[in-house]
Amino acid sequence: MNTSLRRTLKTAAAATLTAGFLAAGAAAASAHVTVDPSATAEGGFTKLTFSVPNESETAKTNRLEVKLPTDTPLTSVSVKPMDGWKAQIITGTLPKPVEVNGATVTKAPTSVVWTADAAHQIGQNEFQTFTLSVGRLPAAGTTVTLPAAQGYTDGTTVNWADAAADHGHASATSSAGASETPAAEAKESRPAPTFVTTAAEGDGHGSAAPAATQASAVAPASSDSSSGGDTAGWVGLAAGLIGLAAGVTALARTRASRGNS
Repeated sequence: MNTSLRRTLKTAAAATLTAGFLAAGAAAASAHVTVDPSATAEGGFTKLTFSVPNESETAKTNRLEVKLPTDTPLTSVSVKPMDGWKAQIITGTLPKPVEVNGATVTKAPTSVVWTADAAHQIGQNEFQTFTLSVGRLPAAGTTVTLPAAQGYTDGTTVNWADAAADHGHASATSSAGASETPAAEAKESRPAPTFVTTAAEGDGHGSAAPAATQASAVAPASSDSSSGGDTAGWVGLAAGLIGLAAGVTALARTRASRGNS
């Protein structure tokens, strides 16, 4: 192999590795607690799958609390069981009575709390999914906001509760209730998981049937629209660079073959 070909191959390899690192870095930076609804039709039922990544380099995630809306309450909530995690549905009195399907509702599920045993905590470079079956969904065009509090084994709680357009500082609270804002997280927004309801389909009861006790399957986890778009862009860039590297390698081999003939 001549010197020119060797130099070309090294350059192509470096470009490929750089693209891979960029794509991986983008995916890590866009990791958020997100929700993926299986259906969004007003008046219907849906499975909500929360994707929860562990972002700490020193602690594990051992608790998750998801707060449910009280202005448009979900009167039916059930939990998909998962090994090593205990779930509790908390019911409370609503701030004010709400009309749901012609009935006046004063109490409803207000949050769901999952707690892990020591063997099933979410470790470094890991994520877990949590699934609820809920209904009935509010009127079309309603933004359903589901703030999440992610607890760690070191006593820190990270709140995923920022509004979608809020670019303020992220906040973390210790188990003692003191507010902490780590320097590395000070400029990062932590948006609350959200989705928007849509118009009813068919008979007006939505496309997803309610679960009696537990959901039958876990919907695939997904990132929010901004995270998904960023990641897709980086992956596309990586693919383009890899293709470029392959083209450079082929050209170098062709030139080397002509030079030897």
